[in-house]
Amino acid sequence: MRPVRVKVCGLTRIEDALAAERLGAWALGFVFARSKRRVTPERAAAIARRLGPFVTRVGVFVNAEPKTVLDVARRARLSAVQLHGDEPPEWAEALRLHLPVIKAFRLDGPADPAWLDYPADALLVDGADPGSGQPYDPAWLTPLADHPHLIVAGGLTPERLPGLFERLCPYAVDVSSGVERRPGVKDPGRVALFLQAASAGCG
Repeated sequence: MRPVRVKVCGLTRIEDALAAERLGAWALGFVFARSKRRVTPERAAAIARRLGPFVTRVGVFVNAEPKTVLDVARRARLSAVQLHGDEPPEWAEALRLHLPVIKAFRLDGPADPAWLDYPADALLVDGADPGSGQPYDPAWLTPLADHPHLIVAGGLTPERLPGLFERLCPYAVDVSSGVERRPGVKDPGRVALFLQAASAGCG
């Protein structure tokens, strides 16, 4: 069994980020698109400055042009970017000259194998309504199961991870609403349970 990496996303508070780091999160996500969890670059930078060097800081963007993404990445002290809209491949290629790129796709049915051809360092699959906590059928992920850097998001909770891991063993999992007290405010107990379930591993 191998442990699965965890990204805790939608962070808005320093105390939540520090708790996630202390509990063992591999990556922390900051949303710069329209969302109940949106933060400013300055707020993300204030949080990032408090973190150690071995935690990846990921910025989530929706249809922002590469110049804008790079400007925010510099100001917010990001170490990777996640594209969550309809960004053309050439935008990802331009960004990859500077930072690792995660490309997110939304599921409303079985995954499209063509997504495997998108030029990104990792592929993230989310539900149809990101951040809502609504789950989907894990069988929809089957066309992407062999991707070496597949990140699974969408409706994940500590209780749902074992069922996901029975079907596939992803590179990482991404959680936001599944470990919250309310949007943007994480529950340290739920974060701990999620990380424990991920560290139990799969495969």
